[in-house]
Amino acid sequence: MPIRRLPETLVNRIAAGEVVERPASAVKELVENAIDAGARRIDVAIANGGRSLISVSDDGKGMARDELPVAVERHATSKLPSDDLLDIRWLGFRGEALPSIGAVSRLHIVSRQEGDESAWAIEVEGGKVGVVKPAAAGKGTRIEVRDLFYAVPARLKFLKSDRAEDLAVQEIMRRLAMAHPGIAFTLQQDGRTSFRADAVPASLMDDGSDLQQLGRLEQILGRDFADNAVPIKAEREGIKLAGHAGLPTYNRGNAQHQFLFVNGRPVRDKLFVGAVRGAYADFLSHDRHPVVALFLELPSEQVDVNVHPAKAEVRFRDPGLVRGLIVGALRHALAEAGHRASTTVAQSALGALKPQSAPTMPLPFQSTFGGPSRWRGYDNLRPSSVPGLAEAAALYNAPQGDFSGDVFGDATGELPVGGAASGGGLAPAARNEDAGAAPQFAPVPLQSYPLGAARGQLHETYIVAQTADGIVIVDQHAAHERLIYERMKVNLEAGRVPRQVLLLPEVVELSEAEATRLSTRADELAELGLVLEGFGVGAVVVREVPALLGDVAVQALVRDLADALAEYDSVLPLKAKLEEVCGTMACHGSVRAGRRLTLDEMNALLRQMEATPHSGQCNHGRPTYVELKLADIEKLFGRR
Repeated sequence: MPIRRLPETLVNRIAAGEVVERPASAVKELVENAIDAGARRIDVAIANGGRSLISVSDDGKGMARDELPVAVERHATSKLPSDDLLDIRWLGFRGEALPSIGAVSRLHIVSRQEGDESAWAIEVEGGKVGVVKPAAAGKGTRIEVRDLFYAVPARLKFLKSDRAEDLAVQEIMRRLAMAHPGIAFTLQQDGRTSFRADAVPASLMDDGSDLQQLGRLEQILGRDFADNAVPIKAEREGIKLAGHAGLPTYNRGNAQHQFLFVNGRPVRDKLFVGAVRGAYADFLSHDRHPVVALFLELPSEQVDVNVHPAKAEVRFRDPGLVRGLIVGALRHALAEAGHRASTTVAQSALGALKPQSAPTMPLPFQSTFGGPSRWRGYDNLRPSSVPGLAEAAALYNAPQGDFSGDVFGDATGELPVGGAASGGGLAPAARNEDAGAAPQFAPVPLQSYPLGAARGQLHETYIVAQTADGIVIVDQHAAHERLIYERMKVNLEAGRVPRQVLLLPEVVELSEAEATRLSTRADELAELGLVLEGFGVGAVVVREVPALLGDVAVQALVRDLADALAEYDSVLPLKAKLEEVCGTMACHGSVRAGRRLTLDEMNALLRQMEATPHSGQCNHGRPTYVELKLADIEKLFGRR
């Protein structure tokens, strides 16, 4: 068969297969056009997952009568004034959305520009363009897509359930709303409003962080994210990064809550996912993921947004620079957070406490006032009739002494009978070897510190501290593990890594290029404890290795380093291995659960936590302490 030109309708349907994969793709293209038109409000309505109806209305600048027929032609756009694909400043620029959608559906467009006497409408049905007709409408544009894929019914078989398509549309709306907080968005699905985001006025905090951006993120990701996120603001070589990142203890089981926007465009990029994972590597286990929303602004010539038909991916001219900016900004922001942990930890703890207005079983003793038992039907359970209960009743009803002082047992760890002995108030299940000594108070009340003053140790594992407005419960092992790990990291960064000399230097065979790269970076590797040098053509000889690694597989380590230098131009594998070993050593070298601590040791641990970055979570992302506010505790007991 000779080569021939395909019919225009078939060409448009082929293009539709690339641009409009599902109803959510059509919604994305139409909403992006509304954003480009300067809309301040965008309303979307769909029915049957978008199969039956997709309606997008905006209050943008609209289109003139003579522009409507051109708008539904392929490759017709107003967003490339200089015809330069390297200077793209709008979301939609290909000019394929409307003709592609019209080729596979029944498309109806009504638009009116400000100052025009009336609106104008045009219809496209299965690729056939109708004539422009007058219509009644306000300023802006309304586009209706009915019977999507009716012209290519085979595509309908590949769509998912209405519920799945609804969720895909919601996700598109969420991402576009995050990127444009000054625009109001609504989404109706089968007549029910499923998403709403009101416009957020532009404003800045004293530190320069974007309140408008945070306000929109709070609307979409929730109040918990806003309360447990740190602001991100960095700039390097003309590239600006802003946004918010959740604390490590505020994490999720998947990476679906990580959002990247490049010049206002929501994208999915492997570089971004890798950068976020690298920045949080010290704080989260491999199966937990942080919640972040980052907004990247860079000159249009440094990013190519024309590498994917749906514009879902981008390509950076200098990916190393972008990755370094993201990793550095995230790590700096997390370090600025200090010992702070997420508030959701305390909320979960309070949610697990279920106060009861009355005991489920009656107390097996008489009233404190000496009268008859308050629990009818249980007179036969008086202390006098049940062996052993008299002593228990006497202990329960005994006065408990003064609770204003420190609450500890005696030196043996046993509770004083009645709580009124020389040990003071009622003691918790804790031991304190210095309890008999006179309490020593610092000039500054310990309760005024963020983590408060230690009051006891529960089960020889948890430290209980009292703050000015609540209590703090600290996991002593997790907290000390973090302190040791941070100290070891400082030594690593300072180059103070102990080395171990190999009895027999090991020769590693590599390609000539790999050996050259390693030899060139020999000084940097030596700072990390790995001493090597060139050994002829295509080989290196390793003489010393980091002592922390113990019995390391030298061949595998050197080859991993060579691969990393070729791909990332960095020595990431060795740093990662050292940090992993440091984490293991910190875990084994820290205060173990089950060790009794003195009051001074507890307070010293609390003060170190306050002065150490990232001490709010252990190396695996678990919280090291839980803070309960006095007001929340009072609510548990119905006091407020």
